[in-house]
Amino acid sequence: MFKDALSRIHHSIVKNGPTALAIPCAFIPFNVQAKLLAKILGKMFAEAIEDGDLDFLESKWLKVTVNDLKLTWYISFKHENFIISETCAKEDVSFSGNSNELILIAGRREDPDTLFFQRRLSIQGDTELGLEIKNLLDNIEMDKLPDVTQKGIKYMSGFVKGGLQA
Repeated sequence: MFKDALSRIHHSIVKNGPTALAIPCAFIPFNVQAKLLAKILGKMFAEAIEDGDLDFLESKWLKVTVNDLKLTWYISFKHENFIISETCAKEDVSFSGNSNELILIAGRREDPDTLFFQRRLSIQGDTELGLEIKNLLDNIEMDKLPDVTQKGIKYMSGFVKGGLQA
C-alpha cells in the first residue's frame, strides 16, 4: 500500500513536474538561457568541434522546442562556436518534444527513433540535416562529460523512466 502510494506520487511528479517548471522557466531572460546553452553545448561537443564534425551546421539553423516548458531556441554554428538565437529567418530543421522525452534521450533510456515513431518526438524539415544532428547526438561520449553532468543525466533519466512506468 505504501509502495503503491509512492509509485503514484513518483508518476505524478514525472507527469506534472514540467508544467510547474514552465512558470519559472518563463522568467529566465533569453540572454541567460543562450549563454548557458552555448556553454553546455560547447563542453558537450568540444571534441566534435575540434574534429570539425559540426561544420555541417554552419549557415544552417536548428530549432529546438521543449513543448511543456514553453522553451524554444534556434541553434547554429559558426567559427567553432554555437550561436543561440531567439529567432531566425527560417529554420532548416526542427526538433520538438516534451522535457521527459528529451531527458530520456539524453540518458540513453529511449531511442529517438522509437520516440519519433510513437509521436513523442517531432522532427520536421531537412531530413538529411536532422539525421546528421541525431547521429552527432548518438555519438556523444557520456564519459567525457563532467561527473556532475553524467550523474545528473543518469539520475534524472532513471527517475523519469521509473515514473513513466509507474
